[in-house]
Amino acid sequence: MRDARYDILFEPVAIGPHVAKNRFYQVPHCNGGGYRDPSAAAAMRGIKSEGGWGVIFTEQTEMHHTSEITPFIELRLWEDKDIPGLRRMSDAMKVHGALAGIQLAYSGINGPNFYTKEVPLAPSALPIRTFTNDPVQARALDRTDIKDLRRWFVNAAKRSKIAGFDLICLYGAHGFGIFQHFLSRATNQRTDEYGGSLENRSRFAREVVADIRDAVGDTTAITMRVSLDETIGELGFSNAEVRDFVEMNADLPDLWDLAHGAWEDCSGPSRFKEEGAQEILVKGIRELSSRPVVGVGRFTSPDVMARMIRQGILDFIGCARPSIADPFLPKKIEEGRIEDIRECIGCNMCITGDMTMSISRCTQNPTFMEEWRKGWHPERMNEKGDSRTVLVVGAGPAGLEATRALALRGYDVTLAEASTTLGGRVARERLLPGLSAWGRVVDYRQYQISRRTNVETYFDSRLTAEDVLAFGFEHVAIATGSHWRRDGVARQHVVPMPIDAAMTIWTPDDVMGKVHPENLAGKTVVVYDDDHYYMGGVMAEVMAKAGATVILVTPSAYVSDWTRNTLEQGAIHVRLDDLGVDIRLNRGVTAIRAGEVETNCSYTGRRKAIGCDAVLMVASRLSEDALYNDLLARQGEWADAGIRSVKIIGDAAAPAPIAWATYAGHRYARELDTPDIGDALPFRREVTQLEPA
Repeated sequence: MRDARYDILFEPVAIGPHVAKNRFYQVPHCNGGGYRDPSAAAAMRGIKSEGGWGVIFTEQTEMHHTSEITPFIELRLWEDKDIPGLRRMSDAMKVHGALAGIQLAYSGINGPNFYTKEVPLAPSALPIRTFTNDPVQARALDRTDIKDLRRWFVNAAKRSKIAGFDLICLYGAHGFGIFQHFLSRATNQRTDEYGGSLENRSRFAREVVADIRDAVGDTTAITMRVSLDETIGELGFSNAEVRDFVEMNADLPDLWDLAHGAWEDCSGPSRFKEEGAQEILVKGIRELSSRPVVGVGRFTSPDVMARMIRQGILDFIGCARPSIADPFLPKKIEEGRIEDIRECIGCNMCITGDMTMSISRCTQNPTFMEEWRKGWHPERMNEKGDSRTVLVVGAGPAGLEATRALALRGYDVTLAEASTTLGGRVARERLLPGLSAWGRVVDYRQYQISRRTNVETYFDSRLTAEDVLAFGFEHVAIATGSHWRRDGVARQHVVPMPIDAAMTIWTPDDVMGKVHPENLAGKTVVVYDDDHYYMGGVMAEVMAKAGATVILVTPSAYVSDWTRNTLEQGAIHVRLDDLGVDIRLNRGVTAIRAGEVETNCSYTGRRKAIGCDAVLMVASRLSEDALYNDLLARQGEWADAGIRSVKIIGDAAAPAPIAWATYAGHRYARELDTPDIGDALPFRREVTQLEPA
């Protein structure tokens, strides 16, 4: 039964010629599939329709071949042959009554055109703005080019209609869309009727909307996604100008889609952005237009969502990451099952799929992008096999997810945990600065397991091979995790580095275990980061807040290099700089001696010594696989003990981010008692159709 406080979220709202059944609006988001994996992307959107979303959008869809962002893998609508794949997606979106939307993007100053080899076009002739600083410049659009571009948008709109979409989003946010490029004085330095005043800079948007209305406006709604604030100073499209633009063009689109400036600002991770962080930028804009407004903010709380609507700040609750973490979020609110929501933790692992041109992952929802490839449904498991009992050893993210999913399949599961708490690494890491939201990985699974009568949990249970053989379980999953190395082995050193025993060495495990003194005032600590994800930066922050003089040494050109893929690298650098951390980039560590660390340049090898009192080693991790290896050594005894299989999963098999662990636990649960597929692929894929030679 739905709580009456949330009734407002389920009111229908008109968007142009269409009516959304509720206020849950899945804003455009990428998934790493794009044109390469159309059926996988379509099935993912279809699951959201089943989950109750009122509006569902594609990701960025490149609408013309003169503007593309290879190597990133987005959707394409360049010609008629692109329509069938998109039609499959729109059909999937609408099965359960959602409105289907497509985001049309012309990337302009962001489109290097590496695939098409076309000369990039933008409002002004400036260097291409990409993540990799590509040495390419755009040519300024002349009047003929602008007429062509208007026609291309109309062609794309007509194809969108044929492809079955109810809404078209014109992309002008995050610095990626041509509409923002015209609106911003940073990228529009024209002196003709398309430049200068805000009215002139708005001209292109007005013309394109009018063109599309003439072509498909009777059946297709038009939304416009604009940045709330570029946050780049006086030249940028500021929040004040956004308000002027909306007021000046109040009824231009059928809906205003408002998103923060850069992608890093809009989709900031939970370490740096709270839920609803964009509220102050959005507040009051709805009053400037009669059109509905959608905004985002990693909304996970139904109370916050309802307040945003009730206070007149938004008309629709825009979600990307929360819709990934739980595609059934609307339905769970509607059915009064709020405690069953898999809340987004804001780790931005989903974004890494786009950034690395791979299939996206979600830490909370391991079925994301596997709906078609593997047939995984986020709310339903496959039927139980012919066996009955499973022992899961280790209650970290892999063990918890395996236990939860196995119990749903109907197995009798025993979960054995060596410590007195559930969560493994997550239980420790959630206490680190900025990572409290990550605890939702444990909280969700702990609650779900607690409701299952076919799960028994035992704490203080550090098992031996002898113990496991004596229990008589049919299947055993080893999810015993890993620990951080203290010998420096990682990428720079593939064997232990020279370390004098006189130097104090800490690892992240020591810090999380409070082994180091709480007050480090007057001490100098070198943090050596050869892991390159978030941990090195977090450890430097912990040391600095404990009063130490911190020197962060990394062989990379960036602090926490891999977090460029989670859109937080810049924020990490700023935070450490604000804390006074001395950042030494492109430097490795060659030896640790009493009282000093010897570093070397990553390029020249030239060496320098740094005096210090302790070293915090953030290198690689070692799997806790002793129990698994002991059981393998006694495989001849399995049959007599009633054991049919022993499997090692998660960090115990190979340390990786938490998303890899939850995926491993889920996969184990799905595949238990299923037929051996031999050398066949464990997922479906699509292969490009060959044209005639």
